[in-house]
Amino acid sequence: MTTSSNATGVIADLIEINNDRVAGFEKAIEDIKDENLDLKALFSDYAQQSRQNVQQLAAIAGSSPHQETENSVSGTLHRAWIDVKSLFGGSDRASILSEAERGEDAIKKAYKDALSSTELTSEALTIVQDQAQKINAAHDNIKALRDSAKA
Repeated sequence: MTTSSNATGVIADLIEINNDRVAGFEKAIEDIKDENLDLKALFSDYAQQSRQNVQQLAAIAGSSPHQETENSVSGTLHRAWIDVKSLFGGSDRASILSEAERGEDAIKKAYKDALSSTELTSEALTIVQDQAQKINAAHDNIKALRDSAKA
């Protein structure tokens, strides 16, 4: 499939932030203490979700899933997840979930921005919409867990 350079930039942004999301969750998994084993399993599932997202997006873009991306359309959007992964430190459950939610806010925004793009083909749009639904569900789940941890 042929994609325009603008569409490729949008897809590259999504690949980049999904890769950062994987790294962020993997960092959290390393740092989480045993009393939060359920979060390790959940974060592992979400990291796998992003790996699958990257594979689908790379297929659309006709690139390798691990291909380095140049400065893309939204530029620094992915850096929010990079910032989050540096903040995980095995602290209390509510703090861990707050940082995870902050990262999820960033990827949720990236998908919202991608969906507002007029550059995506209908096939790409369908895939991005499906991924966005799953990202939004993950965000909402983490937010609910955070809220219950604060209570």
